[in-house]
Amino acid sequence: MAGRKAFAALVAAGLGTLAPAAWADTANPAPQSPEATTIVPQVLGNQKHADPWQPLIDRGIRLALNYTGEAAANPVGGDRQDAAYAGQVYMGVDLDMGKLAGIHGAGLHFAVTNRHGDNLAQTALGNNTSVQEIWGTQNTHLAILTWEQSFLNDHLTIEAGKSQANIHFLTSPLYCNFQSNSACGNPTLVFKDSNFTYFPASSWMAKARVQFDRHWFAHAGIYEVNPNRKRATDDGFSLSFKGGTGFIVPFEVGYGSDAKTDRLPRHYILGGWVDRGTYADPISDAAGGIALLTGSAPATHKGRAGLYVRFDQMLTRPDPKSDRGLTLFGVAMANVSGRVEESHYFELGLVQTGTFHGRDRDTLGFMINDQHFSDLAVSRMSAGQIAGGGTGRVHRDEIMMELAYGLQLGDALRLSPNVQYIVHPDQSGVPFRATNVPDALVFGFKFTVDAMKLIPR
Repeated sequence: MAGRKAFAALVAAGLGTLAPAAWADTANPAPQSPEATTIVPQVLGNQKHADPWQPLIDRGIRLALNYTGEAAANPVGGDRQDAAYAGQVYMGVDLDMGKLAGIHGAGLHFAVTNRHGDNLAQTALGNNTSVQEIWGTQNTHLAILTWEQSFLNDHLTIEAGKSQANIHFLTSPLYCNFQSNSACGNPTLVFKDSNFTYFPASSWMAKARVQFDRHWFAHAGIYEVNPNRKRATDDGFSLSFKGGTGFIVPFEVGYGSDAKTDRLPRHYILGGWVDRGTYADPISDAAGGIALLTGSAPATHKGRAGLYVRFDQMLTRPDPKSDRGLTLFGVAMANVSGRVEESHYFELGLVQTGTFHGRDRDTLGFMINDQHFSDLAVSRMSAGQIAGGGTGRVHRDEIMMELAYGLQLGDALRLSPNVQYIVHPDQSGVPFRATNVPDALVFGFKFTVDAMKLIPR
């Protein structure tokens, strides 16, 4: 049965490339590039031909219509063997208010998503990090409604409205060459240890970015923490602050260059967050017992913080007129304060752009990361395993890795088969399992279709 499900999911992924397209929004942190406002999906790469919608773009209107699908199956390991498929429709519009209304430096951004499907980590792997990054907020949702305004000859940009922290901070186009949610769209510790808001669950926000010169920048924002926005019944269209428990302030300072300013483009960034929203204790209930065992609600706290450093550095670029070349990237993150699920996180990856002759926009990438659980999380997992009849000797680190190929077919379609391997999956999804979850081998298939490149003008 599991084998038939796996085959069906992979076939569905292939047939799904014929479906209407959507757009998964991920910001480009390069100081010389637009941030989360670009509607060209980064996974599709640079366009080879003229945009058929250029006349509309010239008038100040950019439309987006995309579909992203991700299938995954684990023939080996995990809590059990199964397959799952998740997908996202993205519809959006960016309005250049300078061209449309004469408001210089202004833009209006609007996007709606529909997510559907299942999560293999939830149904079969038993761990708390998805191998399908597109899964989450499984409904039709208002994802973005913001006004952006630039000042001081574009050295200062302010954006406010309803959006998410993770499309503006701790993100890179490199990360979503992969399907694992441990890397795409963001290194996963930030969601385990803070109320970092995530796409497409939008909440009230404001952010500002200062570009000091060609390369150096500073970036900070404030985002409402509101558990209501993450509920399955929430559609994101509410403008109410009801249910808010505080706010989170992410920040970054760094140096960046791009292909126009540097033979070997690079980014070196220091960032972090101060979280003033409420959160659940990783182990204890209000009476000091182990909530997993007592069945009581976890104790709640307020106040956490963390720091990270991240970089990407192009190592080879044979032709300065081409994007072909090898890029190294890495992330190191650590909790600074609060009672948290993970103590630190490390990631390294390589992406080769341009793989074979005539395949300049294809990519080949490998990444590996380590999630190191806190003493509190290890104690909780150990107590659950003992209650299930086991020894309580749980693993402290979960290591996730992926090898992925990105095949660009024209301007509209990208196919990304991938192989993932999880060493020591945590037992968050099966807390009373008596033995440790076996290492899991996962075969994945990700595809993105840009319908705007298919619809005739």
